[in-house]
Amino acid sequence: MSRMPESALPPALPTTLPAWPQLAAAAAQPQRHLRDLLAEPDRAKAMTWSAAGITLDASRQPIDRAIEQALLDLAAQSDLAGQREAMFRGDRINVTEDRPVLHVALRGDASGGPWGSDIQALVQRELDRVCHFADAVCQGTVRGSGGEAFTDVVNIGIGGSDLGPRMAADALAHLASPTLRVHYVSNPDAWALWQVLRGLDARRTLVVVSSKTFTTQETLTNAASARHWLADQGVPADAITQHLVAITASPAKSAELGYAPERTFLFWDWVGGRYSLWSSLGLPLALGIGADAFKQLLAGGRAMDAHFCNAPLASNLPVRLALHGIWQRNFLRRPTQLIVSYASRLVRFVPFVQQMDMESNGKHTHIDGTPTTVDTGPIVWGGLGIDGQHAYFQLIHQGTHRVPVDFIGVQSEDTPLPMAATHHHVVNLNLRAQAQAMALGRTPEETEALLLKDGADATTAQAMAQARSFPGDIPSHILWLDRLDPERLGALIALYEHKVFSQAAIWRINAFDQWGVELGKTMAKAMEAGG
Repeated sequence: MSRMPESALPPALPTTLPAWPQLAAAAAQPQRHLRDLLAEPDRAKAMTWSAAGITLDASRQPIDRAIEQALLDLAAQSDLAGQREAMFRGDRINVTEDRPVLHVALRGDASGGPWGSDIQALVQRELDRVCHFADAVCQGTVRGSGGEAFTDVVNIGIGGSDLGPRMAADALAHLASPTLRVHYVSNPDAWALWQVLRGLDARRTLVVVSSKTFTTQETLTNAASARHWLADQGVPADAITQHLVAITASPAKSAELGYAPERTFLFWDWVGGRYSLWSSLGLPLALGIGADAFKQLLAGGRAMDAHFCNAPLASNLPVRLALHGIWQRNFLRRPTQLIVSYASRLVRFVPFVQQMDMESNGKHTHIDGTPTTVDTGPIVWGGLGIDGQHAYFQLIHQGTHRVPVDFIGVQSEDTPLPMAATHHHVVNLNLRAQAQAMALGRTPEETEALLLKDGADATTAQAMAQARSFPGDIPSHILWLDRLDPERLGALIALYEHKVFSQAAIWRINAFDQWGVELGKTMAKAMEAGG
């Protein structure tokens, strides 16, 4: 792996690039309402792109052709393509920790990639170990200390060691094993662990402890408590290791705590926690859905990688998401990003992306250590769209904030209910209606006319028109998955990973350290030491 050469760095701060003042000038002009932009012939066709089973409809973004071109120029002037190549090549683009960033290698195939054969061999060896172990547990050939097959797995981890596998397990719940249940515990509050353990048979329970450093206080507290529970429930002390698995980049640390080498699965310091689902930290997911489905997830991520690397910037899904976000964040001064899923199995996708984006791009220094000259990562929030419609969508439609929205929908339905097609129609009808309502709004004049048509008298209609009108002009993307399976989920995750990277590349910040996470940990240790 090579140190990142100076030539791979952006040539200048983003504000000094020619496209930046051009975009700032465009933002200072009166903006055309989305109602007018959507009336343009063939706009939807011109602003819709597809890759890896995902279709992006960006027709409701507040950009015209001139703004679109200026954004593409900004990407080119930032040397986004060069920075992308540096990441895939294994240059040390995580400059504050002097590390490469190679989560993309985790989903590479046997043919290798620009990161080289040595890295690919490490990845393949550990993937084979993970898949073999997952199959053995699922088939009952790996058993507990008393000879019983495992029926339950408890994954103990926090942050990236929990959010990714847990999110994917929910999203792929239709593939869950009928004989092996996987539970997730992240919070060190005693109740969080107890509510999982209290219904389990210790003799049939496998505890997986996932921690990059094996020093995380929250995870080690839960792990120690789970080991006590195993012993209290009758697992012999000399056989407890048969019920324990470690997943870590620090195997010496896990060995000190008694985890057996043959049940210790590795990943490397060039894998950030929030990008680690593809690594051995995906073992709980592989246990839950099977090794073959886990490999399909990797294949989906790999398909989006190929698109990100090879598609022109103008039709590149991650790049388009990134550029539209920069237009909103930096030039239209909109600090938040709402993500709403209309597939209930994606219930945890927003918290997952929230960590990925906010931990990556919540930075106040450029990569050279100087204070940032631009606003960086947005506040990412959201949840399930149908639920949001009956809660916070009121603020989106009529509040004083202008909030960009990413809608995520699935075009097919595989739930085995007699009325599944009806459910699916209602859900996606609401998605399309909300996106259109947010974009078009409804004027006071239109509202007054509607009230009169519905039988209101003229005085009431006039008095109520303003309160029941909607300004509209709320920007959104619609991301359609043709189906929700491991491959499409993998592509969706990689899409957002590359969006985050692209924005960081343009802002000239390091998306791959997280020093802000460390301060509270350090202070907690100091307080404990001081009594």
